[in-house]
Amino acid sequence: MSRRLVPITIVALLVAAWQLAGASGGVTGFVLPAPSRILAALWDERDLAVHNTLVTLGEAVVGFGASLALAVAAALAMDLAPALRRALYPLLVGSQAVPILVVAPILVLWFGFGLLPKAIVIVLLTFFPIVVGLLDGFAAVPADADDLFRTYGATSGQTLRLLRVPTALPSFFTGIRIAVTYALLGAVYAEYVGAFDGLGIWILTSQKSFRIDLVFGAVLIVLVISVGLFWLVGRLERVLVPWSPRRRGA
Repeated sequence: MSRRLVPITIVALLVAAWQLAGASGGVTGFVLPAPSRILAALWDERDLAVHNTLVTLGEAVVGFGASLALAVAAALAMDLAPALRRALYPLLVGSQAVPILVVAPILVLWFGFGLLPKAIVIVLLTFFPIVVGLLDGFAAVPADADDLFRTYGATSGQTLRLLRVPTALPSFFTGIRIAVTYALLGAVYAEYVGAFDGLGIWILTSQKSFRIDLVFGAVLIVLVISVGLFWLVGRLERVLVPWSPRRRGA
């Protein structure tokens, strides 16, 4: 609780200063609406906010699920075949240099306004940290432990299941914690350039109608959900990986 008190206090002070600046007239409400005005706007448009949030969240879940499955398969393949890792790893690094805001309109042009282009954008944003986290976890397996398993006649499958995967799980969850915060953002990016519903298109239409309070409200929703997903992954790690260094430190 004492560790959480400091960030909570800082956020509370920033929000209070923001509210006071808006209430005193020091900042124009059109440029920077006060937090109370943002919350009031979200409450007034709560049905629209809930609908668009569920659309974006659904896209994020589908895209992140696909990314997780592809990343695990790719990491296992590259770990089992070092030559494949040497061939593909530079391509993975290079993929992170591709601007998503440039790729997203092209994907919408190719695949339309449906779910597929949004899922691809989310995969592009979240695939790399998951793969790297899992590969780093495999690389952290002690060589003497690997030799001990071979000495006792363990098969490759047994070594993978009983040694390599458990050792790699803490790094794997680190990659997931990073990637999950990008999942919702990727969905918003894709919606921003082409969608019928979702927080991204809601932000765009709110901007065009000069509803800056709703723009901030949509950003607040993305922020809260992203932090919540990050926290949820951390809780899952504490339950599923009790040998994680973070669990021991806590």
